[in-house]
Amino acid sequence: MFLNTSDPGFAPAFEALLDQARQTTVRVDGVVADIIAKVRQGGDAALCAFTERFDKFLTTPDALRVSTGEIDAACAQVAPELMAALDLAATRIEAFHRATLPVDMQMRDDAGLVMGMRWNALDSVGLYVPGGKAAYPSSVLMNAIPARVAGVSRIAMCVPCPGGVLAPLVLAAARRAGVTEIFRVGGAQAVAAMAYGTASIAPVDRIVGPGNAYVAEAKRQVFGRVGIDGVAGPSEVVILADAANDPLHVAVDLLAQAEHDEAAQSILITDDAAFAHAVVSHVEAELATMPRADIAGASWRAHGAVIVVRDWDEAAALTDRLAPEHLQIIVPDPAALFARIRHAGAAFLGRFAPEALGDYVAGPNHVLPTGRTARFASGLSVYDFLKRTTWIDADAAALAEIGPAGLALAQAEGLYAHGRSLSLRL
Repeated sequence: MFLNTSDPGFAPAFEALLDQARQTTVRVDGVVADIIAKVRQGGDAALCAFTERFDKFLTTPDALRVSTGEIDAACAQVAPELMAALDLAATRIEAFHRATLPVDMQMRDDAGLVMGMRWNALDSVGLYVPGGKAAYPSSVLMNAIPARVAGVSRIAMCVPCPGGVLAPLVLAAARRAGVTEIFRVGGAQAVAAMAYGTASIAPVDRIVGPGNAYVAEAKRQVFGRVGIDGVAGPSEVVILADAANDPLHVAVDLLAQAEHDEAAQSILITDDAAFAHAVVSHVEAELATMPRADIAGASWRAHGAVIVVRDWDEAAALTDRLAPEHLQIIVPDPAALFARIRHAGAAFLGRFAPEALGDYVAGPNHVLPTGRTARFASGLSVYDFLKRTTWIDADAAALAEIGPAGLALAQAEGLYAHGRSLSLRL
């Protein structure tokens, strides 16, 4: 899709882009509800049956959990330079998230009340790691490390293993990140197991991590029984770039999102039409040679867009309406333009900070709000693994100062016992 804000038909075309449905068109809620019900009823036996059906290998309840020996063997298979890269990424992710930890607070007001707020980690977290189209050790680090930094003592991980094969680097990442339990279970059945528990998998308090449409629907259905990080949709990027950039670099940055999934979305916003056409030409050239060209090409042709704007004020306004998961700003003063944009999951400033840097080793989390939910949601952080408890400490003088107002409100609401619990003390 090639759009120009100067064209008379731009407004409806942009609205169509905003309303574009990039989720699966197949209704999976009924199928997922059935899977959840069968796991709740059948426990480990149901997990084994679903594993045979979907992952095409036989297993038994006592083999659902990945053993320490298997993890040792997997780590031994990973090349030393790759282990070093994994360690560098983990160290940086931990340092960033540790710097964001909140602190408890306490205050005394003019009435004499002492009040505060205390932070506590969740007891347990379930991590879902995709294992279908690709293996994602980076996803393990990004989901598990903030939980460990927050102080979660039990981190259980479920990962599908098609054909019975688990990626060694995924297991190595889990060990490095502090995952305490790993189970070879995938799909909606894994979400059900983590939410309701089986003989092998104890239930958790929150489930995080991306997955396919079935996993997303399962998380939606178990929400309330457990917390969830959100329902993730296809990945997306908006790139703001001027003609001073190398169009090849921008083209590859667009394709870095497109290669995730056929429903991913890559959008270029620029103030130069000739540059826009050059980028599109490089996209087509790269698609002719890249390994995941079938996926990236489908994404680009169905959901990709190029928007030519009159100026960067227009670009900032359009970006806020798109509220993208990822935002790259590649202009002479990216910080100034970023200051005018309010809605983005994560931003990458300058030509040497491509989004791929944040996917792996920069430090901030790559689990981000998709589908324009950056308007009201944020990326995964230590806050997702913490909860707040407020507290109040009042003496007789403090109660005498503010209690009568509370009594009046209780009487106005017709709540007799509320008022009496105050009046007896006044």
